[in-house]
Amino acid sequence: MAGASMSQSLAIQPDDVRIIRALQVAPRASFASMAAALCLTEGTVNRRYRRLHADGVIRVTGVVNPGALGQSRWLVRLRCRPGSAAAIAGALAKRDDVNWVALGAAGSEVTCATQSRDQAQREELLGQRLPRTAAVLDINAFAMLRQFMGGRGHYWAALHGALSPEQEAMLGSDGPPFAESPVVTDDPVHLSAEDEKILDALAADGRASLADLARAADSTPGRVSRRLGALLQQRVVHIDVEIAPAALGYHARANLWLRVHPSEVKNVGRSLAQEPEIAFAAAISGPYNIHAVAHCRDLDELFEFTSERIGALPGLQSLEVSPVLRHVKQAGTLLSGDRLVVPPTRPSRTATPPACRPAS
Repeated sequence: MAGASMSQSLAIQPDDVRIIRALQVAPRASFASMAAALCLTEGTVNRRYRRLHADGVIRVTGVVNPGALGQSRWLVRLRCRPGSAAAIAGALAKRDDVNWVALGAAGSEVTCATQSRDQAQREELLGQRLPRTAAVLDINAFAMLRQFMGGRGHYWAALHGALSPEQEAMLGSDGPPFAESPVVTDDPVHLSAEDEKILDALAADGRASLADLARAADSTPGRVSRRLGALLQQRVVHIDVEIAPAALGYHARANLWLRVHPSEVKNVGRSLAQEPEIAFAAAISGPYNIHAVAHCRDLDELFEFTSERIGALPGLQSLEVSPVLRHVKQAGTLLSGDRLVVPPTRPSRTATPPACRPAS
């Protein structure tokens, strides 16, 4: 049923929404802990979670932050020849160093975000591979300068109030939510071979048990627990709960490109981070100095949101609203239609990533 409309093929129940919210608060919480907080049975939580995962509604995964490793992050807009954008987006989505890919502008534009783990990998993509792709007519790359919203800070508006403050407190937390921070740290973390194995295992399953992580890293559960705690604290990785937007009734997504007076960039970025429709917001280089991603229920809600609330932000000079035609990849997870796709076993991070082949 890949590509089917999720709103037609899958009914999300209130308990499903509560379980998704519980995962956002504490992505690695045990089923027993969630059951106690939600007043459900452990078997019910287990069964519903596995159904949501199998149906492509949610995926829990470990997402590496290259900034903690001393590497910058970039947004890229590609203008492509008619009929070629989908193939280019698909090739980009296969790369481990590209974690977000979307098609827009009636299928003639590709927007992506790079997560390169080293400078050579980034230069191979931005400086060599893409410029040599014949179907790419124009490339604009923007360095992220300051991130205001993203990662574990993204709590969907649809989930607001799904749990009481007392229930959320019962769940504890798997590390702090995202907080505004420099994109690249001043003191980069140097990963060991054991760390890399832990990160690979978390990328495949963010809820992998300590025993499973220990087996993957040829280590012990106690040592893995300490290393995982350190990696979370240093923001090398965060445990992300990816949600298929259509499952919660969000059918209109858009890239927002804002030109803001320089003195107001921080204020506007922080204001965007408070808006429940905003999934990501960052200050960037280039003619637009803020980029954001908005999720709304339909195009009319997107219009009201951008014209009334975004349009009224002090210091805003211009705004481009670019609706997303199709999401190809989000936070490292591929999509097929409205559904998340669980990837096959990942290769070692030392392997050469798939190339973005030039289109004929």
